[in-house]
Amino acid sequence: MPILSCSNITKSYIVDTILDGISFNVEDGDIIGVIGLNGTGKTTLFNILAGEISKDSGDIYIHKDTKIGYLKQHVKIDSEKTVFEECLEVFNNLIQMEKELRELEKKITMLSTNGDSSELNKIMDQYGHLSEEFVEKNGYGYKSEIKGVLKGLGFNDEDLDKSVNVLSGGQKSRLYLAKLLLTKPKLLLLDEPTNHLDIDAISWLEKFLKDYRGSALIISHDRYFLDNVANRIFYMENKKLYIYNTNYSKFMVQRKKDLELLKKQYEDQQKEIKRQEEIISRFMNYGGSRYIKQAQSRQKLLDKMKIIEKVTEAKKTRFKFEPSIQSGKDVLMVENISKSFGNLELLKNISFNIYKGERVGLIGPNGVGKTTLFKIILGEIKKDDGYVKLGHHVHPGYFDQEMDKLNLENTVIDEIWDENPHLTHYEIRTILSQFLFVGDDIFKEIKDLSGGEKGRLALLKLMLSKANFLLMDEPTNHLDIDSKEVLEDALLDYEGTVFVISHDRYFLNRVATKIIELTSEGIHEYLGNYDYYLEKKNEVVYEDDEEQGKTKTQLKIEKKKERELLQLERNKRKEIQQLEESINTIEKNIEEIDNMLGNPGYYENHEKIIELSRKRNEYETELNKLYDKWIELTE
Repeated sequence: MPILSCSNITKSYIVDTILDGISFNVEDGDIIGVIGLNGTGKTTLFNILAGEISKDSGDIYIHKDTKIGYLKQHVKIDSEKTVFEECLEVFNNLIQMEKELRELEKKITMLSTNGDSSELNKIMDQYGHLSEEFVEKNGYGYKSEIKGVLKGLGFNDEDLDKSVNVLSGGQKSRLYLAKLLLTKPKLLLLDEPTNHLDIDAISWLEKFLKDYRGSALIISHDRYFLDNVANRIFYMENKKLYIYNTNYSKFMVQRKKDLELLKKQYEDQQKEIKRQEEIISRFMNYGGSRYIKQAQSRQKLLDKMKIIEKVTEAKKTRFKFEPSIQSGKDVLMVENISKSFGNLELLKNISFNIYKGERVGLIGPNGVGKTTLFKIILGEIKKDDGYVKLGHHVHPGYFDQEMDKLNLENTVIDEIWDENPHLTHYEIRTILSQFLFVGDDIFKEIKDLSGGEKGRLALLKLMLSKANFLLMDEPTNHLDIDSKEVLEDALLDYEGTVFVISHDRYFLNRVATKIIELTSEGIHEYLGNYDYYLEKKNEVVYEDDEEQGKTKTQLKIEKKKERELLQLERNKRKEIQQLEESINTIEKNIEEIDNMLGNPGYYENHEKIIELSRKRNEYETELNKLYDKWIELTE
């Protein structure tokens, strides 16, 4: 049953149309990922659904029992209350109900001693109904529920008594999200809910949403998160909304197929239009009423034809990191590093090594000291104890998540030119255009750029530094999905060494060859990507189960089953990888044939054209089979 239905929603600002004929339904229980490049109208759509701005035209139907809760990307909370007290506001009705129960208990005690039985029975009946409602609404458990949600979103016991006004911007966003989840609206509108969450908190939110008795529309660039929670994807592009009833990864495959189909339909239609126009022109030149009448009939049919728009894929940024020289095998040696701030011991006896060519992901909860460790390695913060050594010919480059290295008073072009004076004006403009800074964008002051634009500029500076050891602190934070994928491809092709702090699990899965987990107890290393790290963590859980009373035989059987399942999963992943490589090869072959077919030099060689067309059809058939197999394996 639809709880929300939108039909032909349109929104414009002066001459710019943001949404044009948007239509969709949200069913009870749907968890929908809303994706698209920055500026495609995702937040505008949410503001319309939440009633914060008006639509220009169209209809919105909201089921009468549907309450909407909206988490904005940027949240403002001003309160003198503590974190826990702020969340208590959600349960004011239960708090009032509890007070009424206590008052009724006092009356019952008095009437039991010296009151009449009829009044006592009346109060007892009232008490019974109210008590039953109190229990149904979790009246005895709401305080535990508050603590559970706050801790799940990364607050510790000490944070619960902090004043809201002393919280950071990220903590306030998490508090607002906690209050929203505690209210349990029928429909959640969440705009980038994972932005200020660490991996543990994101995993908690995933589980919460999977168990949620309601629906959610979620704007997110976190692809791993979308894969885990979304059963549908709404893709926004060119003022339109396209619906895919699948998760993110399957959407990407289907979207690619759809674009190929649309491209072919457009080309076929253009050929047909050209053919009809030539016939109409020929008939008109023949003269005579019969030919003119036929020409006019064909023209009417042509005028009524629904024109397929040309498929124009969004221009993507292009990154390429090139080290100026090769480093030695040993890139970084860290031994027994310790660091305290006053009474807070942040890092203690931290030791690890990084070797040439490794792509190392550093993970851990917020506040555990990841950025501090980076700054110690770079010499920006003094260590209390221990040893840090960079290897032979190691030249580090640093991407700071706060992007403090950018001069906010500089223009975009000056920021690059100041550090690369050997480049010509043409070279600078060419490089900036590759990072989507074109036209007058290059003369914008950095303080006026968006977070994503600053991120691209900081990555460009890092690329031009020719460093052979990249230290990157949350490089994907302000990037849209397309830019993230381009960055991932660049790092996979990079011949240097990478050490990256990230909460982006999809990014870590694609890029990392080693995971270092930093906890309050120290360092744990895992020689694989993020999924491998999860596998190893699960093995530790099994070991804990043995301590909790399982026999060795039971544990052995369970571990054997787990190994068999893991082997099946590895085989499946390997088969999927081989399929993707075959798909890529065939798509390249089709592209080569299309280029040849587009060459006028082949037109006179009919046999060659026929052979190329036959080969292309064979490739197309094989490609569809491979895609069907890929979808079957990934379902």
